[in-house]
Amino acid sequence: MLRKFYKMQGIGNDYIYFDCMREPINNPGELSVKLSDRHFGIGGDGVILLCPSDVADCKMRMFNLDGSEGKMCGNGIRCVAKLAHDLGYVKGDFVKIETLSGIKTIQLFTDSNGMVTSARVDMGAPVLSGRDIPSLFDGETVVGCPVEADGRTFKATLVSMGNPHCVIFEDPDKVGLEHYGPLIERHRLFPERINTEFIRVIDRNRLKMRVWERGSGETLACGTGACASAVAAVLNGYCDKNKEISVFLTGGELRITYTDQTVYMVGDAELVFVGEVEI
Repeated sequence: MLRKFYKMQGIGNDYIYFDCMREPINNPGELSVKLSDRHFGIGGDGVILLCPSDVADCKMRMFNLDGSEGKMCGNGIRCVAKLAHDLGYVKGDFVKIETLSGIKTIQLFTDSNGMVTSARVDMGAPVLSGRDIPSLFDGETVVGCPVEADGRTFKATLVSMGNPHCVIFEDPDKVGLEHYGPLIERHRLFPERINTEFIRVIDRNRLKMRVWERGSGETLACGTGACASAVAAVLNGYCDKNKEISVFLTGGELRITYTDQTVYMVGDAELVFVGEVEI
């Protein structure tokens, strides 16, 4: 059967979206593996489903390139909010979306035609406890702890924003992301695998970031990773709490604010094209 899809992107983090508010999709993990292939499929970082929810306006389910289901996607949730608004499922400037890491509140910004162009996501408070990341590290925070990979020791700061992240303050263009990213992702210290960000501090409250995502490899952007990197930068004294931190990713810029209560993320959400695919 033919099924309508929406190709959407948030600063280059591109997914294939399906409206499942009235009609579900079976085996979405297998579908993600098939459709995300950039040569033999539609192409993308995975598949995201817009689903009904009993506790929020709608629910987001996201699947990585390898078919595994992720708990949260910062760039993806902005696009889900745009899709739900532009298709008429939600009204107004705020939408609540259920995810595997809790209910997120998104503020929408629209153009003169009423179409969503960007969004501000309340990502919730970061998880900083070593065991809760999860990792084999103890302590209420894990800052500058050693992670050894292929004979090299990195100083890592661990943060979970619904997804676990290992943030390392080394120049992302010099460190060898393609080599060390997969080694750290599957390191014995991280029982559920982990996303890895390499960060260069440009100046106060400005960071450059590249990311290796578990289950997907290097992507142009990662919203939860940008949030985790901003939190880690504050914990390491590179950036300021309660001030907007600009994180420059390969696909564009995200603006992050880490407060005592939560982490806010602001970024674009764009519809690229609409099509139909045989399922």
